[in-house]
Amino acid sequence: ITVIATREPGGTPLAERLREVVLQRGAETLSPQAETLLMFAARAVHVDNLIRPALARGAWVICDRYTDATRAYQGGGRGVATAFIETLSRETMGGMTPDLTLLLDLPVETGLQRAHARRNAKGATAGVGEHGDLPDRFEAETVVFFERVRERYLAIAAAEPQRVRILEATLPPAALLDAAMDAVQPWFEWRLEGQSINIRIRIKAASEWNLNIIGGSKLFIRSGRKHMHCTCL
Repeated sequence: ITVIATREPGGTPLAERLREVVLQRGAETLSPQAETLLMFAARAVHVDNLIRPALARGAWVICDRYTDATRAYQGGGRGVATAFIETLSRETMGGMTPDLTLLLDLPVETGLQRAHARRNAKGATAGVGEHGDLPDRFEAETVVFFERVRERYLAIAAAEPQRVRILEATLPPAALLDAAMDAVQPWFEWRLEGQSINIRIRIKAASEWNLNIIGGSKLFIRSGRKHMHCTCL
């Protein structure tokens, strides 16, 4: 079984270029609506060139962030109208919805501290971070902005409890992976039997991190110190 691990915005060469446009700070103003359009442009490229072909081949796709991120960041954080976001989602995604989303939740202040430490670590290792030594357009936002983002994520989870499972991201990595295992095991164990794979997914220390499993593939997550060890049983 082939497993594809990817991310948004990004995931393909063109989508990664669009990611740079969205995240890099510059002199020109980027309105919330323009930002939303860029996010969906990157997502459409990602879905058309990676996710949909992978599913057609029978692969499993695990994506770090998806449309819920736009609902939370652009909808909750920026105040973009829900109708606008859902219209774009419907027209560009064509019903491509995750079967399962794991939402790793923690207080905003803690998440910002982790993001700051991660950016500093990247700079110390490579000389600069992903966008130089300055925060990107989202990292530079206020605590109030991220509180709105977190509130919208939690509202999505409350509205779709069968799809979105909330995990306490303040737990130590091993305990967090155990919690993820408990969250997904009852949901998928009846779907596939007698098949086993192992993949490794790097844990991201963000304030809102979600893992999407798209296309009817379910994973059993085993505990590990630095990576998620996922096995389909």
